[in-house]
Amino acid sequence: MTLSYDMTGEGPAVVLLHSSVCDRRMWDAQFEALADAGHRVVRCDFRGFGRSPVAEGPYTDAGDVLELMDALGIEQAALVGSSFGGRVALFTAARSPERVTALALLCAAPLPGHQPSAELVAFDERESELFEAGDLAGAAELNVRTWLGPDADRATRDAVHRMQLHAFEVQTAAEEAVEQEGAPFVLSGTRVTELPDLSGIKAPCLAVSGAHDLPDFGQAAARIPALLPQARHTELSWAGHLPGLERPDEITALLTGFLAEHRVPSGA
Repeated sequence: MTLSYDMTGEGPAVVLLHSSVCDRRMWDAQFEALADAGHRVVRCDFRGFGRSPVAEGPYTDAGDVLELMDALGIEQAALVGSSFGGRVALFTAARSPERVTALALLCAAPLPGHQPSAELVAFDERESELFEAGDLAGAAELNVRTWLGPDADRATRDAVHRMQLHAFEVQTAAEEAVEQEGAPFVLSGTRVTELPDLSGIKAPCLAVSGAHDLPDFGQAAARIPALLPQARHTELSWAGHLPGLERPDEITALLTGFLAEHRVPSGA
């Protein structure tokens, strides 16, 4: 098994894909709730996050998701993705549209070709400065300040800091091993520089954005209905970039309602 994962419940499958700021623990509030709503729920860690090791060869995150579904005997699933996980969900659907029954994209990362805003460029530059200084804790704190909206409490901010710092430590250690020992680690999958063919995606899609997020992500969400035939965009007036952590009960209700609206028989 490539990815570390948890699974619970019975019924139509739902796969939860985390943000690159977090790991699969970001779905703690939704994991059991979606199972209680009648779903077989899977949440996984991407490579280099949580309990999944970094890779030792080329890969794609979408390919990993499909491999996990194969290993668990899941023929079809609804995909719920946050930020980077949202983009992975979309790429997974583009690669195997017949296997995706619905898409819920929470502040999904912009698609290839997007021109970053001044705010996003400034964030990337500051994060790079902190990495170069070896200040991983400072870089994690920068991510907490940037990506959590005003409704996130102290406990949530501390949890995101722990998840992000862990990922930074794992990935930095692997990078140092490559530089010092030539270890065959790959820290990121095959980078997609062109927009994939989305024409095969027929699954209903809910694209969510947050009013307090960086503008790049609202623009990305607003673009989705023009790309997919059954997509709609919803902006949450209270949300930052990680609404599932900021107001977990509201996002749980939103996801439960969307999945119930587009429920398919459990045959996977």
